[in-house]
Amino acid sequence: MPFARLGLYSSLARGAQAMGYTEPTPIQTAAIPAILAGRDVVASAPTGTGKTAAFALPVLNRLGPHRPAGPRVLVLEPTRELAVQVAAAFTELGRQTDLQTLVLHGGVPLGPQRESLRTGTDIIVATPGRLREFLETNYLRLNLVEVLVLDEVDRMLDLGFIEDVKLIVKSCPPARQTLLFSATVPPKLEEVARFALRDPQRIGIAPEQAITTMVNHALHPVAADQKFDLLLALLESPDCASAIVFTRTKAGADRIAHCLRLKNRPVAVLHADRSQPQRAAALAGFRAGKQEILVATDIAARGIDVAGVSHVINYDVPQNPEDYVHRIGRTGRAQATGQARMLATPEEGYEVGAIEKFIGQKIPQLAVPGFAYEGGQPPVVDPARPSSSPRRAGRQRLGAGGQKAGEAGSHQNRDYRKPAYGGGNPTHHPKGKPGAHWRKTQGR
Repeated sequence: MPFARLGLYSSLARGAQAMGYTEPTPIQTAAIPAILAGRDVVASAPTGTGKTAAFALPVLNRLGPHRPAGPRVLVLEPTRELAVQVAAAFTELGRQTDLQTLVLHGGVPLGPQRESLRTGTDIIVATPGRLREFLETNYLRLNLVEVLVLDEVDRMLDLGFIEDVKLIVKSCPPARQTLLFSATVPPKLEEVARFALRDPQRIGIAPEQAITTMVNHALHPVAADQKFDLLLALLESPDCASAIVFTRTKAGADRIAHCLRLKNRPVAVLHADRSQPQRAAALAGFRAGKQEILVATDIAARGIDVAGVSHVINYDVPQNPEDYVHRIGRTGRAQATGQARMLATPEEGYEVGAIEKFIGQKIPQLAVPGFAYEGGQPPVVDPARPSSSPRRAGRQRLGAGGQKAGEAGSHQNRDYRKPAYGGGNPTHHPKGKPGAHWRKTQGR
């Protein structure tokens, strides 16, 4: 049994196999022995490579039987969806144990979560804002925590949770094991590592190692006013069983979903302005196959863990190449092959080039058979072409290095003369990054 050879109990190895892991992934092979040895760990690997199991399996392995005294493991996640998904993974992997897992996140009343805490739990998976509420009101103490897991730390930094994380780390016992997992390693992550970890072992799985064998990439050049029509053509292809369509903005996601419904396509929407019940219903409907299409923004990308997603379609080219990796990590999961498609205009060559450099490979530019392109053939997207305007050049610098694309403004598709629904490009691009209000109302 491959997982047992890593030092795991056979019951946990069977749990991994039940979740679809026939062989350990590279991040699991590297991280599990280090965590079992008691080392603090800083691990980076793209989404969809088994990071959750890489820390959940060895953590479950060290806990032994259930103890009602208080949480011995704390896992921090940046979003509600991720907290729910990771808690479910702990439950599934530990199905042959009596260990109990509790998830704490905002968007729901505090009362039921308080009652669950009183009954005792071994593992808490929480978002920073909601956990801080429990700490500040003295409903929870972390003095028995043996293992602290900081998951998706790069996204927590993007959302401004650094002060919450520092407070939570200080509330845990100094003599603990700390595991830091992230899809990418921005410079600010090192600040977290310095104050939270002691002599960590560093593990890194490069993006190209992780995604090239699991995801087939293709770029479809298209004029801005034909993007929606090309999206329809891709969704109607015989091999597209289910698809996640990514946009940069909430308004763009809503408008694309509206246009798809007008075409009688079953679709769900997921973004930060949706209420918690709406977000849960959207994921549940998509997971159950009631909707074949899920339209989502980058903010929600890491909370999506649905088996069998055949296609990820980048309707808007991400401004930050790291977000491309996060998006396509929703397909090609659990060692299955997925399809990543990107719709790009000639003006988006810079962003395409940054993505290709980041993943270490060229993305083939392909025409969609049977599609009626303007001029009879698709345009050319040249990743080496310099910017043609000062305004665009400035936006390019942000896209390549700083501005996160989750709900930020976009510079593409400015032909607003096209009708809002029924053709052309139905996206809209409001400016602004998620700030304190978003963290307070949505990010907990």
